[in-house]
Amino acid sequence: MSCIVGVVNYGIAGNIHSIKKALNAAGARTVIINDIEQFEKVDKIVLPGVGSFKDAMMELKKDGFVQLLKEIDKPILGICLGMQILSTLGYEYGKTKGLNLISAEVKPILVDAKVPHVGFNSIESVRDSRLLKDLENEEFYFMHSYEMVNYTDVVALTDYAGHRFVSAIQKDNIFGVQFHPEKSREAGIKLFENFIKL
Repeated sequence: MSCIVGVVNYGIAGNIHSIKKALNAAGARTVIINDIEQFEKVDKIVLPGVGSFKDAMMELKKDGFVQLLKEIDKPILGICLGMQILSTLGYEYGKTKGLNLISAEVKPILVDAKVPHVGFNSIESVRDSRLLKDLENEEFYFMHSYEMVNYTDVVALTDYAGHRFVSAIQKDNIFGVQFHPEKSREAGIKLFENFIKL
């Protein structure tokens, strides 16, 4: 029986179809989640995200997904903005409460280089994670102006112009990556394979 992964559609994820395609390539059956009832029918959940923290939280509230995501015990993978909204608080366009699944804040990247940070970059594993199994030497595609500040749930860091930021987190059933696996070629598909096997 293949794993069914639900990709949450909350109105601002422009990359939803490329995520679905990459998950299918990794061997998952995928469902795009548009309403609360669909959460019950899936084994795992992916939170995609392109856009702002504030808009993302507004859309999740509007769709009635916030409480459900806080209570669900299935594996959840947040991608880019989808990882950032797992945190307690975001500072994009003012202060916005996140899902508070990870004790963290999301702040602008302060670096003496071009922002947003765009392009392929490597990740450095700082502790074992089944999500990142066999991916230590791979490069992933990044595109972000904000970073998650967390000290307890970090599984990988990435260096950009001498600034190290959190590129992957894990806490219980919650996983997050700052990069885009769906734009990261074979390495991204391998990461989705790892997620399916969790």
